[in-house]
Amino acid sequence: MSVNLSQPAADSYVPDRRPLAAALARTTHLCLAAHQDDIEILAYHGISAGYARRTFTGVVITDGGGSPRAGKFAKFSDEQMKAVRRTEQRRAAQLGHYGAMLQLAHPSAVVKDPHRLEVVADLAAILRATTPDIVYLHNPADKHDTHVACFQRSLEALRSLPARLRPKAVYGCEVWRNLDWLLDTDKVVLDDSAQPKLAAKLIAAFASQIAGGKRYDLAIAGRRLANATFHTSHATDRATALTWAMDLTPLVRDDKLSVEKFTLAHIDRLRADVAARLKRFK
Repeated sequence: MSVNLSQPAADSYVPDRRPLAAALARTTHLCLAAHQDDIEILAYHGISAGYARRTFTGVVITDGGGSPRAGKFAKFSDEQMKAVRRTEQRRAAQLGHYGAMLQLAHPSAVVKDPHRLEVVADLAAILRATTPDIVYLHNPADKHDTHVACFQRSLEALRSLPARLRPKAVYGCEVWRNLDWLLDTDKVVLDDSAQPKLAAKLIAAFASQIAGGKRYDLAIAGRRLANATFHTSHATDRATALTWAMDLTPLVRDDKLSVEKFTLAHIDRLRADVAARLKRFK
């Protein structure tokens, strides 16, 4: 099954040049992300898992036109930046041996509008064409508005599927708000230790963002190492790079489960844990 995407500027890329339908059908790990470079930050776990057999598919929902720019990109127009970022994302897909890379080219304003149905329709079509085992999303406690909107549209697309087509696991990963605050019992531990040189190359592929004054190449490696080191206080490190995720599978299995209630329950459990520890040693 192939997909017909709604935006004329949408881009489909298969690094090993297989037919798109066949490339999508081999997907085991799928990431639905807001911007170019978000995939490489939040879903490296899936990229490395699918590397050998090209079973990872990436999806970027927005067009990338509103990104900060500096240096040689300082005077680039939005249209020029869209083209640069599209090329950078293709390069990352090539480096990471992605099975397929889809860039949907929706403006952020459209993604944020719950009455615009084309975003959910595109995502649902991709989910039907890929039927992945694991899906990586932004987490609902992220502090970036577009990330949260993309999470909402992705959840709506997942919930539109019949139960038999829904993935086995859905993870909401950290980008613009770390998830180290989650209780350990609430954390999904994504081990990103494999192929550190590849992980670095994937982030470095987005030169326009690094030149724009955001050292994602240093920050992401540092965060993953910090997660690994601070994971447990009474044991030696078993990994060199970790990403934290929130298990969103209950939201996909139960259409009536409130996103707000589900998300705030994690904060309530953190509050109760802090209160109990303070009381214990008072």
